[in-house]
Amino acid sequence: MDYARIRDLMVETQVRPNDVTDTRILAAMRRLPRERFLPAGKRALAYADIEPEVAPGRTLLRPRDLSKLVQALAPQGHERALEIAGATGYGAALLAACCAHVIAHDPDPDLSFAARAAFESVGVTNVKTVATPATEAWAEEAPYDVIMLNGAAEFVPEAWMAQLAPGGRLGVIVRNGAAGAARIYTRSGDAVAFRVAFDAAPPLAPGLARAPAFAF
Repeated sequence: MDYARIRDLMVETQVRPNDVTDTRILAAMRRLPRERFLPAGKRALAYADIEPEVAPGRTLLRPRDLSKLVQALAPQGHERALEIAGATGYGAALLAACCAHVIAHDPDPDLSFAARAAFESVGVTNVKTVATPATEAWAEEAPYDVIMLNGAAEFVPEAWMAQLAPGGRLGVIVRNGAAGAARIYTRSGDAVAFRVAFDAAPPLAPGLARAPAFAF
């Protein structure tokens, strides 16, 4: 397959038409070989307008949703970022093109290992991989200027808010049933407020579904 041509087609048909104008994001998505972040048998799906499965029950955000989320977070070249539940790390690699340093987090150590191998194979050197439960994120190197979730959540853990730097932004797609919307939370002093950036409803990330309510 001519992956370079398909990458350009992805940008021109899935990303740019959805109001993604940040030239850093467009250039990185044209350059990063997304197929390297998928298992060998699924690389033909790397540029489809879907959430490709990279392990049982684990997916990457579709290109449209990821690019819009990164643009809404407005990462800067001097900033530090954290991607939560990033699976094989494509989102972290995209953030790494816009930030000084990125923590690529996943609750599954095997996926963290796969992400590390993918970063090495594509020459991304400003990313560190870690593995802890998603609700905990990675407090050890907090605070972060940018935090982003790969996937959706039914609730937003307080630990994520606590790991935001002053002026920091947290991007989470929050689902309520089949509907969902990307929220951008911003810290100002001790307060955190959010705005809705766009509609999306990717699969839930691990550990981020609400506990079932007790019913009589």
